[in-house]
Amino acid sequence: MANKSRSTAARTPAKDMARRPRPAAPDSTGKQQQSILGFFSKTAVGVAASGRSPLAVSAPRHGLINADAIEKAQITVPTIASSPAPTPQKHAPRCTRPLHNCDNHHNDRDDDDGNEAGDDECGEKEGKRKRRQSEDHRSPRKRSTLASPSDDCSSDGQEVNGGGDSFDFMRRWGYKPNDARTARPAPPPQQRRQVAPTRRTLPSKADKEGAGGGGGKSAWLAHVMDMEKRTPDHPEYDKSTLFIPPHVWNGFTPFEKQYWAVKQKYWDAVVFFRKGKFYELLEKDAMLGHQLFDLRITERIGMPMVGFPVSAFDTWASQFLSKGFKVARVDEMESALGMEMRVREDSNSNKKKKTSKEDKIIRRELGCVLTNGTLVDEALLHNDMATFCAAIKESTGDDGQPAFGIAFVDTATAQFYLAQLSDDVDLTKFETFAVQSSPRELILERTSKLSSSSGMSTKALRILRNHATPMTIWNHLKPGPDGFWDGDTTRWELEAGGYFGTAWPEALAAVRDNDLLMSAFGALVHYLRTLKLERSLLSRGTFQPYSPMQRSGGSSSTLVLDGQTLINLEVFANSVDGGSEGTIFRLMNRCITPSGKRLFRQWVCHPLGDAHRINERLDAVDLLLLGATTDSSRDLREQFTSGMAKLPDLERLVSRIHAGSCKPNDFVRVLEGFEQIEHTMASMKHILLHGGSSNDGDGDDRNYGMIGRLLTSVPDLSEPLGFWKGAFDRDKATEEGLFWPSRGVDDDFDSRVDAINHIKMELQALLMRQQRELKNRSIKFADINKEPYQLEVPKTVKVVPKDWRQISATASVKRYYFKELDALIRALQEAEEIHSQATYGLTSRFYQRFRADSEAWLQSIHVVAQLDCLASLASLSSSLAEPRCRPVFVPDPDERSVVEFKELRYPCVDVDDDFIPNDIKLGGDEANINLLTGANAAGKSTILRMTCTAVIMAQLGCYVPAASARLTPVDRIMSRLGANDNIFAGQSTFFIELSETKRILAEATPRTLVILDELGRGTSSYDGLAVAEAVLHHIASSIGCIGFFATHYRSLATAGFARHHPEVRPRRMQVLVDDVLRRVTFLYKLEDGVAESSFGMHCAAMCGIPTGVVERAEVAAREWERRGQLKAGGGDVEEEPEPANPTEAACYIPLGFLSDVSNMLRDEGAADDAVTGHCVNTLLRAIETL
Repeated sequence: MANKSRSTAARTPAKDMARRPRPAAPDSTGKQQQSILGFFSKTAVGVAASGRSPLAVSAPRHGLINADAIEKAQITVPTIASSPAPTPQKHAPRCTRPLHNCDNHHNDRDDDDGNEAGDDECGEKEGKRKRRQSEDHRSPRKRSTLASPSDDCSSDGQEVNGGGDSFDFMRRWGYKPNDARTARPAPPPQQRRQVAPTRRTLPSKADKEGAGGGGGKSAWLAHVMDMEKRTPDHPEYDKSTLFIPPHVWNGFTPFEKQYWAVKQKYWDAVVFFRKGKFYELLEKDAMLGHQLFDLRITERIGMPMVGFPVSAFDTWASQFLSKGFKVARVDEMESALGMEMRVREDSNSNKKKKTSKEDKIIRRELGCVLTNGTLVDEALLHNDMATFCAAIKESTGDDGQPAFGIAFVDTATAQFYLAQLSDDVDLTKFETFAVQSSPRELILERTSKLSSSSGMSTKALRILRNHATPMTIWNHLKPGPDGFWDGDTTRWELEAGGYFGTAWPEALAAVRDNDLLMSAFGALVHYLRTLKLERSLLSRGTFQPYSPMQRSGGSSSTLVLDGQTLINLEVFANSVDGGSEGTIFRLMNRCITPSGKRLFRQWVCHPLGDAHRINERLDAVDLLLLGATTDSSRDLREQFTSGMAKLPDLERLVSRIHAGSCKPNDFVRVLEGFEQIEHTMASMKHILLHGGSSNDGDGDDRNYGMIGRLLTSVPDLSEPLGFWKGAFDRDKATEEGLFWPSRGVDDDFDSRVDAINHIKMELQALLMRQQRELKNRSIKFADINKEPYQLEVPKTVKVVPKDWRQISATASVKRYYFKELDALIRALQEAEEIHSQATYGLTSRFYQRFRADSEAWLQSIHVVAQLDCLASLASLSSSLAEPRCRPVFVPDPDERSVVEFKELRYPCVDVDDDFIPNDIKLGGDEANINLLTGANAAGKSTILRMTCTAVIMAQLGCYVPAASARLTPVDRIMSRLGANDNIFAGQSTFFIELSETKRILAEATPRTLVILDELGRGTSSYDGLAVAEAVLHHIASSIGCIGFFATHYRSLATAGFARHHPEVRPRRMQVLVDDVLRRVTFLYKLEDGVAESSFGMHCAAMCGIPTGVVERAEVAAREWERRGQLKAGGGDVEEEPEPANPTEAACYIPLGFLSDVSNMLRDEGAADDAVTGHCVNTLLRAIETL
């Protein structure tokens, strides 16, 4: 009855419905609720008749929920028996609501016989048929007043302001596919007895039919299984597939078969199913749309359904993606007319074949599957940074150490990265990869060989979880040809697929025999295949090797920033909320183009390590700051920034063109972008040459270094752009989204347009003939709704041919069709349909023509990105307040390492902010290690971070906020900062301190900058002091690196080896202390010496700790200090006295010094001359001190 009612409504003329009087509005809130309940009761009856259940979802209305959460919901529905259910409408009222939230917006329908008629639209065709009006027993339509992300809808009926149990029931109405119980239908209209609402369990369809085992649609949806018939509690259950029993499949209509053929393979995705001008969500997806976004629920062939216009796809896809769901989009491959033409052509070509119901339905196919980690459409990408999808496989190397094969891709630019990591026991390289890439989607192998079912070690999984976001998607593939491929399967699939033509890409061919890496790459390819992305990405992608910690020698060397240092220095994410506010990257990134921002992030991950390359980049920054002349500097920078400021993301858009999925309006933006690049680069060359000639009359590029080479390397774009300037109508492409080539560009297009124009000329000739025959020049064609070329005749014309059919009429005109006109209209529609289908071929030919110049387009983008990064460094340098300077690098590798800054400030602070500058000197003719002591909150950590930030800025090729800067290139920054633990990993604060310190002791070199902050605070005072002293001695005596060692252990600087060690310089933060008021004034100035105390009691008093507590703490502190001195045999002496006789001082030889002599003697004659030389140098300096 429900289908029949809908079909009847679809044939009702809109003007007849418009004349029907509206029923009176309910006069009480109770009646409004009864109407709402009646509406839902009626819906429940329709759903129950098909064996499906409207269920109540207990998940939160707004927030991250998924299908698993919905399946756990409990279902109870109040019994509705307080009033008769309203009489169903025979005719749907005229709809004036927005299309996305309208429940009668579908004129086209899929009947059980498989036929489809018409397209989706709101309202009915005017004057199509006349029907008798029915004015009684019509209940007004009610709708929910819940907010929707789209525009509000207006309703023919009265708005329901809601309230009470009935409204709550409506809000909680949801769907649970795993429950076989169905909704109880509403009482019949004749039932008048008032019954108090009660809550009862919904009966199943099997119970109502008296069957024992259930059956039909509700049973297989109530107890879902994957395609291998495994239930969700099975350890190998595949949540992405659904088993549909054969007897259920055979009972499906053609439309249902189309839908479930896709849904059963993407059960964990939200399927957007194209239906005319709308996308529809069916079954559990519809309930998700209602639950999460208040989309209005209707019904299609017994399934819950919500719909919205095609134009709103990006909006709603983004909404579901933001909640962590996958989105599968099913598109129509032909129109209704195209379907009819196909059926007719098939019948003519094979007259013996009988046309089936499946043939008479519009063909639909899965277009794409969207996930947060594999988005390619610019409209769905919300920032310019790369988004990575990574496949990881872990193994054990020949040396027993962990090994990783990693393949990850930025699908928006088709950039593939391949990494083979031979790691240490702490997984330093793997952690660095996780921090640098921050993958949004992970592909792991599901196996039980290692300590976890995901095929990865516990430590590796913890690293991924620590650096993953809540929106990270985790995919676990079982090993085999249908999941996580091994190396042999990957090689075979790549060869069989023919993705690379005659030769593999160089970077991929280099690792072809690496089974571990090829297995990870194979898993990535298989996953992209399930998303229908692998062919377009592999065929046009670029491949390059990836090393998270680049440390190759010579000019290609870089400053290594491992994962822990990136975290400690807050390079990409702050420690407050994990965002970018206050980070080094946020401070330095001044790029204006999307490709420049992505490249600059790579620059920050890997600052330069070679003095020559750093100075070359600094020369380019100088040129942009100072210019060949004073005027040319300003013009050069302004020309670039003004020309490139509005440049679209050409790198991503060119990738879309190569995939054949770029929209015509975006293609116009691409062409205009390259035209702007051509103009800007030519202007910059002119300005640069003009500046050079004004200096010395020489136009040679040697004076312009990196800038000159980049401008010269821009390919000539005049020829390829010349073709596109007149190739098609850009206005039509921008406004209508259609390619309309100029005459002579595409012969096939021209012939199809000529055919259409010829039919239109025949229609015009027919019109003129009718005007002559009927002797009325007012006769004309009129397009009404979707019935074009109706012959509109004034009513003054009394006689028309008898074979004319009246289609519609007004008070003054009548409109007709007749046989000859029908034939011409049909011919025109078929010609336009053929032309529309052939337009896809035109688009493909256009994009193929564009791909012929791919090398020039990509080279231009790369040059612009590099210039943008240089301009960003110049912009940052110019924004620094005075004093600022260009850093000077000491290139001689035989020199002692040195880092020296005069009046250094934190880069994000201006001089006007009263920031206290400090002089920093590490190494050179001074000690390598600064032993830093001071009060709490005195600025020690700021000194450490400020020094590291200045070094990173200098080696990126940027000015630094200091009066002067002199340093040798640092090969690595290693840090141990902060106090934290990892409860979930079972790691205490002291454990983490020692783990990070062990890495420093094992991998630091004399060129390494080491930052150690309060080592040893995670354990007892004596143990912590002992560890801190041993570590300080080792890095000062054996490693010879430069850096800071900040501590609250005052005795570390006043006793033991540190007092006399030539490579340790005690320094402190200045403070002013008022013991009476217990107040400390921090001066934030670095000076030589040892801090008197940490002034913890003063800080406690300043923080508001009660005075009595502070006084008691002071007494306790003095007592503990006295006990410690007595235990050490020091009596009441506060610290070791200075000997009065210098000879007496020389008699004391610290244990650390003896250890140095022992190490030197043991290492004499060793192969490592650098270590032996350092030991000798340390010995000589120690002897001089003694």
